[in-house]
Amino acid sequence: MTAFRSVTTAPHRTAASFAIRSERASDVAARETLLDACFGDNRHERTCQRLRDGRAPAAGLALSAVRGGTLVGTLRLWHVSAGGRDALMLGPLAVAAEARSLGVGAALMNAALMIAASRGHGAVILLGDAPYYARFGFSVDKTSELELPGAFERARLLGLELVDGALDGAAGPILATGARERKARRSRKERMVSCAA
Repeated sequence: MTAFRSVTTAPHRTAASFAIRSERASDVAARETLLDACFGDNRHERTCQRLRDGRAPAAGLALSAVRGGTLVGTLRLWHVSAGGRDALMLGPLAVAAEARSLGVGAALMNAALMIAASRGHGAVILLGDAPYYARFGFSVDKTSELELPGAFERARLLGLELVDGALDGAAGPILATGARERKARRSRKERMVSCAA
């Protein structure tokens, strides 16, 4: 098993004065704005987004980076079957332009991987830039036989075993397996107004 330090659930303060914490409902609007700024208007059409659509992130694995009360980074992990093997799919990872030199992305990655390992998850896969993610241990070594539902660049499909052998023999489609996302419940007053309209 890959060695990871234990992680606490309290916000993690860094030297660059930002905190990594669990995502809150109050982060949603800022997260969506940040994702639009980082990935553009067509982000909902991308291959990995189709896996995430309608699914809730894995428990405890939706993280926010906050600096001075403002959301400056986000990262989420999702349950998938990677060719029949239970795994997590990482993404999207996004950092606000003004915070990119502060180490926010690395702090989010390290926190997410430590939490995933501490919760007993065996592997994480992602679609991303190999030079960036290699420093966290990601590689193409065990993803060559996996397929995504849509076009993708093979060299960008990366994996990391948190438990040795978790991706041994993984072959076939990557499919969403996580819980369905719950729609926000409307208040009684909102329901009454929509019925009257």
